[in-house]
Amino acid sequence: MSVTGALRRSAEATGRLVAALRTSVPALLGLAPLLVFLALLLFALPWLPDAVKPLRALANAERRRAGRVLGREIPEPYAARKDPGLGEARRILRSPALWRDVAWMVAHGYTGLLMAVMAVGLWPAIPYAVSMPLWWWAAPPGSVSAFVDLNTWPQALTLPFLQAGLDLAALLWLVPRFVRWQARLAELLLRPTRRTSLTERVEELTETRAEALEAHGAELRRIERDLHDGTQAQLVAVALRLGLADRRFDTDPAAARTLFLEARDGVEEALTQLRTVIRGVYPPILSDRGLAGAVRALAAGQHIPVEMDLDGAGRAPAAVEAAAYFVVAEALTNIAKHSGARSASVAVRREGARLLIRVRDDGKGGADAGRGSGLAGIRRRVAALDGTTRIDSPDGGGTTLEADLPCGS
Repeated sequence: MSVTGALRRSAEATGRLVAALRTSVPALLGLAPLLVFLALLLFALPWLPDAVKPLRALANAERRRAGRVLGREIPEPYAARKDPGLGEARRILRSPALWRDVAWMVAHGYTGLLMAVMAVGLWPAIPYAVSMPLWWWAAPPGSVSAFVDLNTWPQALTLPFLQAGLDLAALLWLVPRFVRWQARLAELLLRPTRRTSLTERVEELTETRAEALEAHGAELRRIERDLHDGTQAQLVAVALRLGLADRRFDTDPAAARTLFLEARDGVEEALTQLRTVIRGVYPPILSDRGLAGAVRALAAGQHIPVEMDLDGAGRAPAAVEAAAYFVVAEALTNIAKHSGARSASVAVRREGARLLIRVRDDGKGGADAGRGSGLAGIRRRVAALDGTTRIDSPDGGGTTLEADLPCGS
């Protein structure tokens, strides 16, 4: 390569580098503000979940107010807080709910102030306009106007009344619509988007299905444990007794007979344990007597009086009836073990496509699903069928457990 060619190529490269200054210089000048902004953002990011609480409280207050105006609830779009620290902050930044709240703040701030000032101003404007013909002539020139300056008596006797009529029409027609428009603006910006609703539903279904699988796995482990530690062990003991009896049958018939009787008792005990395991899978009493009869049998086995309201129970799919039965059984077991109650009540009724269960007691209250497996198991069992559970247990005020199970039409 010649020296001239090399110089020409270097000159072209130098020109390109100089041309790049049009972007590199602004980038350099903007680097410092950008770094400051990023530093502030990274510094404040861990506190973002707490920083948005006032905004969410304000938006929730507007949701309630707008919901009363519209006659329908505006649900919150906020997902439950899961990850601490930066993970939660990043999730909030990516959430459409944050930016929709900010958009509502801007829109509501300007339009709300404007509409409120207009509505308040219309009230004194009407008597002001009506009284204008009485004193317009005494006011300094240019200080009184009804669309135009009043300079003659014909203007004073017509224009103020026209102004009062328009103000009255605005007060009667426009101001009420301001309220509806404001509420609809809040609903438009503050309600969950369809995508958010679908995402929350998918997350809810994923969680309930995971809980259902966990509950199913726990149930299988319980059955395996009961069969292994109970029925299987009993049958092994029966086999050993029968083997010993067979050996002693010729030499000591009396001892062999005793072993045969013990083996027979062992078989009966194994059958009893097996029936118990079967009842834990699906109680036969549900097939024989239905849900109402099965719940009455549960209540009859309690050491405290249990008031029953089962007239509206009806029949439901087998899986729903089994879940309802185990909910009542676990609730009554918790009452007997922990509540110290003197009485309880159980109500089961069918309302359309829902089966509603309510178990109450007059015990000491303070029940917490996070402290024991009983209430948590009830939640998992109900959630597995896309049902809901509510527990109200104030200290000293007894406990109320309500379960809502879908059961088809």
